[in-house]
Amino acid sequence: MTTLTTEETGAATATATPEPKATKKARAGARSAHVAPKKGKSGKKASPAKKAHKAAPKATSKPKAARLKAATEKGVREGSKTETILSLMKRSGGATLKEIMEATSWQPHSVRGFISGTLGKKLGLTVVSAKGEDGERTYSIKA
Repeated sequence: MTTLTTEETGAATATATPEPKATKKARAGARSAHVAPKKGKSGKKASPAKKAHKAAPKATSKPKAARLKAATEKGVREGSKTETILSLMKRSGGATLKEIMEATSWQPHSVRGFISGTLGKKLGLTVVSAKGEDGERTYSIKA
């Protein structure tokens, strides 16, 4: 007959009991960082840029007197505020800011913007600004 010792029986019982298995799978997905979602890919590819039409170069070789004459004859409508301002500024003493404001009923910043933008840049005229002894600004066109 064989006898078992307690050491052998304790070791045998420890290995004989299997561990319980999980019966259900985890329902929640893996956690991710709180960030903005990825951008989706666009379905349409970019088309090549259209080429612009080639415009004729501007002719600025005309003398300033000819440009002034052309501006008063062709480019300016009769009775317009542009014609009114040009006629005021063509005078021998020019026109003050207040005179132009009264003739056009514009604010001072509108008059100054018109002088620099339309007369100076678009029509290509040279506008001379002078401050008199009384401190009033006078605008005239240099021919």
